[in-house]
Amino acid sequence: MDKNTLIGFGLIGAVLVGFSILSRPSQEEIAQMKRYQDSIAMLQQQAAQEAALKEQARASAVQALDSAALFFPAAQGQEAFTTIENEVLKLTFTNKGGRICSALLKEYNGQDGQPLVLFEEKDVRQNFTFYTQNRPIDTEDYYFEPVNACDTAVTMRLHADSASYIDFRYALPHNSYLATFTVQAVNMRDKLSHADCYFDISWEQQTRQIERGFKFEERYSTLTYKLVGEDADELSSTEDKKEDVEGRLDWVAFKNQFFSSVLIAEQDFEQCTLHSMPRKEGSGYLKDYSAQMNTAFDPSGKEPTEMLCYFGPNKYRTLNAIDKERGDLKDLDLDQLVPLGWSFLRWINRWFTIPIFDWLSGWGLNMGLVLLFMTIIVKIIVFPFTYKSYLSSAKMRVLRPQIEEINKKYPRQEDAMKKQQEIMSLYSKYGVSPMGGCLPMLLQMPVYFALFMFVPTAIELRQQSFLWADDLSTYDAFITWDAHVPFIGNHLSLFCLLFSLTNILNTIYTMKQQDTGQQTMPGMKLMMYAMPVIFIFVLNDYASGLNYYYFVSTIISIAIMLILRKTVSDKKILAQLEANMNNPERKKKKSTWMERMAAMQQEQERLMKEREKRGQKKY
Repeated sequence: MDKNTLIGFGLIGAVLVGFSILSRPSQEEIAQMKRYQDSIAMLQQQAAQEAALKEQARASAVQALDSAALFFPAAQGQEAFTTIENEVLKLTFTNKGGRICSALLKEYNGQDGQPLVLFEEKDVRQNFTFYTQNRPIDTEDYYFEPVNACDTAVTMRLHADSASYIDFRYALPHNSYLATFTVQAVNMRDKLSHADCYFDISWEQQTRQIERGFKFEERYSTLTYKLVGEDADELSSTEDKKEDVEGRLDWVAFKNQFFSSVLIAEQDFEQCTLHSMPRKEGSGYLKDYSAQMNTAFDPSGKEPTEMLCYFGPNKYRTLNAIDKERGDLKDLDLDQLVPLGWSFLRWINRWFTIPIFDWLSGWGLNMGLVLLFMTIIVKIIVFPFTYKSYLSSAKMRVLRPQIEEINKKYPRQEDAMKKQQEIMSLYSKYGVSPMGGCLPMLLQMPVYFALFMFVPTAIELRQQSFLWADDLSTYDAFITWDAHVPFIGNHLSLFCLLFSLTNILNTIYTMKQQDTGQQTMPGMKLMMYAMPVIFIFVLNDYASGLNYYYFVSTIISIAIMLILRKTVSDKKILAQLEANMNNPERKKKKSTWMERMAAMQQEQERLMKEREKRGQKKY
C-alpha cells in the first residue's frame, strides 16, 4: 500500500470521527429522547392494561349474560300499568318489577276532596331479589307480563322461557282492604339456587302528608312492626332511626296517622333492617320509610310463599275483624296499629270507650253530638267518685272556723308542727280524712287518659264538621299568621282557647270551694292557675275533637259542682260530723292513716327537739 493510499484512509477516518463528534446529540437532546421513550413505554403499558380490563369486562359480561340468560327475554320492554279494584280499594300495578305502584282508597277523601291516594309510583319502590347459581336477580330490572287479569285479581309473570317463570299473584276479596300476594316458581328447579331457600325484599316509601296539621300527623306516623308472639313496636316518630331487628316479624307497617301500608308474611320476615327518616314541613311528605328483609321461598315451586298487603284505614273495628275472618290462622293483631295507650288504657278503650262510641255513632248523629253524649255518659259513670270527692272537700270546708282558731293559736313558724298536730287531731275527732278526696279523683284518671289516647286516633272524626270546626280530627284555627311562633305554631285553635278559659274558671271556683283555712305550699296556687295557660301551648296543634271534648267536660264539671253546692247543705254535713264525734262506737275507731300521720309527726317533733338540744350543747 503506497503513501497516498495511507493518507487517504487517514483523512477518511478523520472525517468520520469528526462527523461522529459533530453529530453527537447534546445532553438536552439525550434527556428529551429519554422522556419520549419513557412516554412510549408508558402508553404501551396503559394500552396493555386497558386491553386486560376490557377482556375482564368482556368475560364478566359474558358470565353475567350466561347467568341472566334465563330472564333475558324480560330484560327489554316498555312500562305499562294494570289495575284491579273492589268496592273500597283500587290498586295499580306496573309491569316493571311486577309491583304495586299506587293505592287509592275509595271511601276516604284527601284534602282536595278527591278519593284518597295513599301513594303513587314516584312515592314507592319495591324490589324482590331471587338467587340463581351465579348471581342474584332483582325483579325491578325486568318486565313482567300481566296474565289471568280480571277486575279483582292479576298475575304478574316473570318469564325465563315459555315454560319456566316466577308468578306474583295478587287478589282483592270483595269489600276488603287486604290483598293476598302469592309468589311461586314454576319449572324453575334447574334455574334457581336450591341453597338459598328465601328471597330478599327491599321496600321503600315516601309517606305523604295527608292531613292538615303536619306536626300532629307526624306525631302519630311511625314505622311500626310486630315480632312473632309479641306486641307491636315502632321506631321513633321524631328521629332519624335505623334499626336491625332481632327475631322474626309478622308484619311491617308504613303508618300515617289514619292510614297504613302493611306487608304481612305468613312464613314470617327475617334479617330485618328498618329505617325511618323524618322529612321537613312543606315538602308534602312526613317520613321516608324503608325495610330490608327476607322470607321463605321454595325454588322448586312445590310450596308458594304467602303474603298479604293491607292498604287502608287505621280503624280499630276494621283491623280487629281481620283476625276474626282468618279463623284458625295465626292472629296478626293489626288493631295494634291504632295507638289506644298502654295495656291498661288500651283495655279501657277496647272494652269501654270504643263500644260506647260505636253505639252512639250507629244512631247517625253528628260526631260533635256523639262526643257530647259520650262525655255525659262518662260523667254519669264517674259521678259517684266525683260526689265522694266533693263530700270530702265539704267536710274539711265546714271545719274551717275551727282551723282558723288553731291558726290564731299558733301564729309562730316554730309552732308549725304543733299546729299541724292539732289540726290532724281535729280531723281525726270528726272522722275526716284529708286524703279522702284524692282517691276518688285518682280512680277517674284512667278513664280520662284513655279518652286522651282514643279521640286523636279515631278516624271516624276525620273530615267531620261541627260548629266552626270543619274537621274534628285536626286543629280548628280561627286566627292564623305567617310567622312560626315557638310552642304555638302559626295559628290559634278556638276550642283549645275555650277549654283553657273554662279551665281557669273551674280552677278559681274549685280553689274557693276547697279553701279549708290551711296554708298551702308556696307556688301551688300559681301552678294551678298556670296549668290552663300551659294547655294552650300543649294542645293548640291537637285535634279539635279532643279540645272540644275537654271543653264540654269542663263545662259539665262546673255545672256538677254548682248543683252539688246548691243541693248539699254545709249545715247538714257539720251536724253529721258532730253526730259522728259524739257516737261512742265512732270514738273507739281511729283511722289507720291518721294513726300513721300522728306517729310520723310525733317522731318528727322528737327529732327536732334532739337537734335543738345538740345545737344548744354545741354553743
